[in-house]
Order: sequence, then C-alpha cells, then structure tokens
Amino acid sequence: MPEELDMNTGSTAVIFRISAFKRFRRVFISRKIVIFGLIIIALLIIAAVFAPVIAPYDPDKQDLNSLLVQPSQQHLLGTDALGRDTLSRIIYGARVSLIVGITAIAMAGIIGMSLGLIAGYFGGMTNSIIMRCIDALMSLPMMVLVLVIAALLGGGLKNVVIALGVSGVSMYARMMCGQTLSIKENDYIVAGRAMGASHFRIMLHHLLPNCFPPMIVLMTMQMGTMILAEAGLSFLGVGVQPPTPAWGAMVTDGYRYLFTNPMLSFAPGLAVVLVVFAFNMVGDGLRDALDPRLRGKI
Repeated sequence: MPEELDMNTGSTAVIFRISAFKRFRRVFISRKIVIFGLIIIALLIIAAVFAPVIAPYDPDKQDLNSLLVQPSQQHLLGTDALGRDTLSRIIYGARVSLIVGITAIAMAGIIGMSLGLIAGYFGGMTNSIIMRCIDALMSLPMMVLVLVIAALLGGGLKNVVIALGVSGVSMYARMMCGQTLSIKENDYIVAGRAMGASHFRIMLHHLLPNCFPPMIVLMTMQMGTMILAEAGLSFLGVGVQPPTPAWGAMVTDGYRYLFTNPMLSFAPGLAVVLVVFAFNMVGDGLRDALDPRLRGKI
C-alpha cells in the first residue's frame, strides 16, 4: 500500500487507490433506482430469450371458447377478443421490442458515429457537407420522420427497424463529431500523425475508443426511445403487423374494452412504461459513472 509524506507534519499518510473498474462499479450501483432498472432489463432479456419456455400458451393460438376472459388461474392476464392469452403475447412482445431496439440502435450508431468521426476528423468542406445533411435530418421531428419512412416502406419488422435507425443517425453523428473535434488536437493524436500513422489507424485506434464512453450512455438511453417509438408505430398500425405480438398493437386492440377488460391495454402499456423507465435510469447511472467530474466524490 503506497505512502505519502505530509510536508506539514512530517508524518506519512496512507493513500487508498481505487481501480477504474471499482470506481465505476461503486458509482453505478450506488443508486437503488439504477439497480431496479437493471432488474427490469434482465427480466426483459430473460423473457425475450426464453419466451417459448416461459409463455404458458402459444401467443397466436386462438380459442373461440375463451373470448375476452377475465384474469384467472388459467389465464393470469385474461384473453383478447380472439381468445389469445395476453400474458403469452406480452412475453413474446418483449422479444419484438428487444430486437427492434438493438438492431435500430446498432444501425443508427454505426452510420451516425462513422459520419461524425469522418466529419470531425477531416473538418473543412467534409465537415460542412456532412453536418449540413445531418442538420436537415434533425430539422424533422423524430416521430414525423419515422412515420414518413414507415409509411413509404410499409409495415413489418424490417421496415420499422430501418425507419427507426434512419431517424436516430443524426444524434449519434452530432455527438461523435463534437467528441472528435475536442479530442483530435490532443498530444497523442498529434504524435501519431508525426509518426506517420494513417488516418484510418488514428480514427480507429485512438479517436474512437476515447469518444466511445459518451456514446454508450446515448445508446442505453436511446434503447428506451426506440422501444417507445416502435410501440407508437404499432399502436398507429404502421409498425409490426399482426399476428406478430407487439406491445403497441396490443394496446390498440385492447382500448375498445377498457371498461369491460382493462387488462388488455393496461398490461402491455405498463410493460412499455417499465422498460423505457429502466433503460433511462440505467443510462443515467452510466452517465454518472463515466463522468470524470464525479470521480473525486468517491
């Protein structure tokens, strides 16, 4: 354990050094609300991966003898107007939401970060052209842009992912460009250029790893936004098409029975709220843990 000499008293003081990982872990799990968010996300992943094992019924199987059944031991959340088990459809809907969220974030992140990295590193005319295109994309509200693209491409899981991915490109490009502009003048970047490192090597091995922590926070927070947007598209009928179970479409199917069987809309709506809340809280926790200004408080 290292010691340091106190110049005022002449005594030695023990210095406790905390590794970066331990510091990150202590800040990240210090808030109970973040732990709650992690539990919700873990349950979402488990439901999505093990849906065939967990779901008590086939989500698409219709039982005309059990239409609009109230919650019971046989159907914990009741059945819909076609006799399909609501709980099973919610569990399979978690798979749809997770697939849409991950693929849309991956698409938006890869394209947006690549454009932002190129614009920030080369600057000049390259920066102007790319950023003006990004500004034009950002001038449209996200949901309006998503609705236009989804309407042009049509419904379906693949088209929903494309629509959401395109709508999220601008945010990643702007943030990556700003991070690149602030980092590219550091001494180690200048030294790399002086040693003859290629532009690709500098961007991939030096700029990208140092710009990535804020992008992780953005990706985590955007997961909730993408899931909410997918639910909104499905609610409006331009998202994932029946009979594929989607939480937004389930809310639409159940709102006609709010007074007789409110669980049909309430249960999938609550699932959307909890998942979006969980990703936002975990993203907030990541931001606090990765913010260097908060490290001195440990």
